Amino acid sequence: MASPTTPGLHSSPGLRSPEPSPAPGLSFASLGSGSKGNATLVSDGETLVLVDCGFGMREAEKRLARLGVHPRQLAAVLVTHEHSDHITGVGALARRHQLPVYLSAGSWLSGKLGDVPSHHLLVPQARFAIGGLEIDPVTVPHDAREPIQFCFRAHGRRLGLLTDLGHPTSHVVDVFSGCDALFVECNHDPRMLAEGRYPAHLKRRVAGRWGHLANGQAADLLRQLGLDRLQRIVCSHLSAQNNHPERVLEALVPLLDGDESRLLVSAQDCGIDWQQVA
Repeated sequence: MASPTTPGLHSSPGLRSPEPSPAPGLSFASLGSGSKGNATLVSDGETLVLVDCGFGMREAEKRLARLGVHPRQLAAVLVTHEHSDHITGVGALARRHQLPVYLSAGSWLSGKLGDVPSHHLLVPQARFAIGGLEIDPVTVPHDAREPIQFCFRAHGRRLGLLTDLGHPTSHVVDVFSGCDALFVECNHDPRMLAEGRYPAHLKRRVAGRWGHLANGQAADLLRQLGLDRLQRIVCSHLSAQNNHPERVLEALVPLLDGDESRLLVSAQDCGIDWQQVA
């Protein structure tokens, strides 16, 4: 799919780019996903937001440009939690391009964001809107101060962002059931983690109930959520040392009767290009 933004945008911070003009509908793209940085773009065709920015500002601007986006086109930056692979570039990007930041009180009180032009404290489970995007901030189990994930609604379609999840809760299943597209964490293969070079305490953290989802847990979660409506399943936050895309496919493809066409992997280095939720 072509980028849902005006072509030929530049990255000069001193000039304001044209407003985004995507085709009507819910669409998304990933700048990259993994332990070295995470960032996701969501658009309803008029409003464009960035969820997390775990890349340094220059790297983030370069990755945005690859997707045809200038930072001044963003309506806001949303933050899931304060870990560095999600928040490293948020403050700098917000200050340079005068962007508002939306995050939980716990993430704000972590003090890791620094000064920003404006910030909006989110109440988990309390829906809010930015332009035409309706957004549900959802409490999840993860070892951060007040971690949340997001479910977006626009044009009668739903997109779920569900990474950094220690274990699926009944609340998570309730909120994310019925999505038309979903980012789901597939962080590690248990055997690779157990046999890998991580120290024992880090292995326990990753595999624990406040850590990250294994491939099999992601598969179990998808079974609970239901697959009928899911047009796109984006496998995200893969560990570079403890997972491999082939291991992810081995776990998830059987759910889809061998049909891989609905599966995408958001890689650390290149993310994924724009996808439209039909």
